[in-house]
Order: sequence, then structure tokens, then C-alpha cells
Amino acid sequence: MASSSSSTEAGVVAERRGIPGAQFVEDVQTYLNQSGLDVNSALAFLQESNDVPVPVLLDRLQQYKVVEMKLLAQQRDLQAKIPDIEKCLDVVATLQAKKGTGEALITDFEVSEGIYSRARIEDTDSVCLWLGANVMLEYSCEEATALLQKNLDNAKASLEVLVADLQFLRDQVTITQVTIARVYNWDVHQRRVRQAAGVAIES
Repeated sequence: MASSSSSTEAGVVAERRGIPGAQFVEDVQTYLNQSGLDVNSALAFLQESNDVPVPVLLDRLQQYKVVEMKLLAQQRDLQAKIPDIEKCLDVVATLQAKKGTGEALITDFEVSEGIYSRARIEDTDSVCLWLGANVMLEYSCEEATALLQKNLDNAKASLEVLVADLQFLRDQVTITQVTIARVYNWDVHQRRVRQAAGVAIES
């Protein structure tokens, strides 16, 4: 399966096919110290365009959701495309099997959406394939079979890559959600500690 990804020295996947990897913050205090940020800065930054605070982690989470919607749309398209290609391969194989038998092939074909007509197909050496963009070309049955099989293999390979991309993306969403929760919980804990220390000093 072809995919492009890069890794950090620690072996953590930094990205996959343009999808950035999420950083898991195991120790919030260490993370803040190393990055030189406070909690608010870690969770938000000022956009250079309009200086409006934007939650960094929440913004990244939203970006992941947008990418997920696009990948799911591509997955649906491929899942619909693969059966169509397989049906075309079956039709060409049936035409080749009927060739030379002297037996005509009786079939119904779609003229328009919901409108079908019956056709009698005698021996044929070629078929016409829609290539998209209102383009149709005539191929020999052998050429059509080779082209359709190639398209089928490419579609299945693309679907396999998309499934892996979606799994990677969902892992990053989970990591980001956990990181957001850890940072917020750490901040709440620190506030309670400071509050308790203040009460102890006053008393």
C-alpha cells in the first residue's frame, strides 16, 4: 500500500499524506515548561490577521473534522465506483463468452434514469466505455477488459489507502481530544491547589 508519511526521532508519526499528526502531551507541566507557554497560550493563540483568540487545539480538531468529511466523501465515491466497474467487467466477459456461439444476447439497458429498453446483441468484437466528462470511446473486448481491470485495481488500492488515512485521522482526533482534556484538567487542578494554598495562608 502506497502512502507518504514522516516520523519523528521518537518514532511518532508526524504526518500521513498531508494529514498532520497530533502531539500527545503526557506531562502537561513539562510540556508548558519546554514550550515556554502558559495554559492559555497552549490552548489559544492570537491570529496575526485580527488578533482574535482562537483555541489552537480546538481549531486543529475542527481541521481534522473537515478533512474527515472530505475523505468520507471520497470513500463513498469509490465504494460506489467499484461495483460499477465490476459490473462492466461482467458484461464484457459475458459478451466474450457469447461470441462465436451464434446465440444473441438479450438484455435491458438504461436509456435514461428509470427508462429501459431491450436490445438484441449479436456477436461483437468491441464495446464502448464512458470515460467521464461526456466522453465515450470504443475498445476491443480485450482492451476494455484490460482497462477496466486496471481501473478496478486502482480504485481498490485508493480505497485501501483512504481507509488507512481515515484510521490515522481518527487516531489524531482521539489524541487531540485527550490532550485538550488533560490540559484543562491540569489547569483546574492547579487552580484548586493555588486556591487551597491561599486559604491556608489566610487562616
